[in-house]
Formats: sequence, structure tokens, C-alpha cells
Amino acid sequence: MTGGQTIRPASSADIPAIAAIYAHHVEHGTATFDTEAPDEAVWQDKHRSITARGWPFLVCERDGETVGYAYVTQFRDRAAYSITCENSIYVAASDVGQGVGTTLLTALLAAARDAGFEQVIAVIGGGEPSSVALHQKCGFARAGRMRNVGRKFGRKLDTVYMQHDLLAG
Repeated sequence: MTGGQTIRPASSADIPAIAAIYAHHVEHGTATFDTEAPDEAVWQDKHRSITARGWPFLVCERDGETVGYAYVTQFRDRAAYSITCENSIYVAASDVGQGVGTTLLTALLAAARDAGFEQVIAVIGGGEPSSVALHQKCGFARAGRMRNVGRKFGRKLDTVYMQHDLLAG
């Protein structure tokens, strides 16, 4: 627990809150290139699939309410990528800037390492400055930028890649 926030493994009971948090980002932001939010059934399947592999899927809870979530999946399906994961992290709009992201991402990195991953890749849609700053704060380094690879809200968008070496001190 940090600053009134509790980080714990996500459960199926968290899915409605997770779906709502993500839906807000789909509808109002460019951190995700999704243009339609997946329904709760899709999230239940995703949660089941991730946790069945022993990969972390965490939530941040404050005062009994889920205010953020984060998980990792293998970066690519090929066996050679088994040591590398991609992280996803989203915070409720009402809780952005309150330390939820830092607390959640720090816990996710430790859990990813415990799950056997050695490298974490962040794929930041829209090159969102707040997401880039969060990842830098948590030890990620810029690995590249792909320009004009997405389009949302009538704008062309970049994707920023960042990387964290979980084996580095």
C-alpha cells in the first residue's frame, strides 16, 4: 500500500472498472489506437488469458475503487521473444497525476521480472507526453519513434517505443 493506494492482482470483479477506464481513453485520448472500446466479455477473456500464463495483471485500488490497471503480455508470439514483454497501463481520468501510474508501473515491473521477463517494451500511442514521462520516471529509455503510423480524431499519430531492462541494476 502506498499513499492510500493498494496494488493487487486483478480479479474478474475488477473487469467492469477496467473496461470503463479503458473506454474513456479510447473515446478521449490517443494513448490507444483503438477507436471502439472492447466490451467486458473481451476483457474477461484477456484477463483469463494473461493470468493463465502466469503473467501479471494488476489493479490499483483506492478507497475500495479500482483507479488504474496494468498488465504485460509477451512482446511477440515467437518463442525467441519469451523473455520480452509489452506493458499496458491506464489510469482513471479522475486519478491522473496523483501517483497511481508510478505506483502501478513500479509494481508491474517487479511482477514482470518475477514472471521471468528480462525486457519490457512500452509502445506509447500518440507519443503521449505524460506516458513518456511516466515511463522515463520508472527507468525506461527511448528506443525509437515511428512517425505517422496511426490516425485517430482526424490526426496522424506517432508511436514511441521505450524499453526497460529488468536485469540492469
